[in-house]
Amino acid sequence: MKWETEITKLLHIKYPIVQGGLAYLAYADLAAAVSNAGGLGQITAMSLDGPESLRMEIQKVKRLTDKPFGVNFAIGQHGRRFDHMVQVAIDEEVPVISVTGGNPKGVLDMVKDYPIKKLVLTAARRQAEKAEELGADAVMVVGHEGGGHLGRGDTGTFVLTPQVADSVSIPVIASGGIVDGRGMMAAFALGAEGIEMGTRFIATKECIDAHQAYKQALLDADENATVVIKRSLGTPARALKNPWTDEILEIEKENGNYESLKTHISGEANKAYIHEGNEAEGFGWAGQGAARIQDIPTVNELIDNIIAEADSIRKNWLKPR
Repeated sequence: MKWETEITKLLHIKYPIVQGGLAYLAYADLAAAVSNAGGLGQITAMSLDGPESLRMEIQKVKRLTDKPFGVNFAIGQHGRRFDHMVQVAIDEEVPVISVTGGNPKGVLDMVKDYPIKKLVLTAARRQAEKAEELGADAVMVVGHEGGGHLGRGDTGTFVLTPQVADSVSIPVIASGGIVDGRGMMAAFALGAEGIEMGTRFIATKECIDAHQAYKQALLDADENATVVIKRSLGTPARALKNPWTDEILEIEKENGNYESLKTHISGEANKAYIHEGNEAEGFGWAGQGAARIQDIPTVNELIDNIIAEADSIRKNWLKPR
């Protein structure tokens, strides 16, 4: 069965599946594997040291795949300037960029005169409408179930996706709690033209920078295995519950300002867990969909399984009743 949607046509991909930016994890091996399997793989730009590191990563992806791929700019989570990094994506003729975690205007303005498809992650209807006004080609809509940084509201994917789909004229990609073919079909029923998955791609063989302890924690997760931290800063984000996030939540109760939290929520603390498996000194992002993760397949196996399950559901829907 064919899976042509507005997103597959826009991005020139086989399946309407986009891999999330995944700070400190989304590099060439994972991105190329996703693209080769028919989805859209992405590199995380702002986790890299600088422009030349990004250029090298982009060139590595090009050696590993001839399929479209993207570069994600998580601009709101970094104090660094991003224009020199975006210029690398322009120079390297990257086919797709995505913007997450901040006001996308600066990035969209830089690439507007180039044949680069522009995706923007949003967590509210008004944000999606604004992204369309600024020139986004599609919006990714993340519900409260998602991992990593979320919107300030607690609106879930099931409510937010159709709300946004009814409010914009550009295609919508649903994100948050989606890990399988069931989730993909639910997203289509809600008006989306594709899905974005972050947590699910961590638990794959090609996510080589994720420590085995992190992957095992995803396998062991149930529906209560994640918590939302950083609410006191106005930047809520969902992570796996562990001793470190317990400390973060205690600090937030007592004195939840940035100075008291900065060591606990730093990139170094994030890497201590996701790269080294040290849960006593770090944390890892994860969405509620972790409760549905049961294995660590190759990316190709994962996407094949998602499509097979979605095909089965679609065929069942078409049966006479």
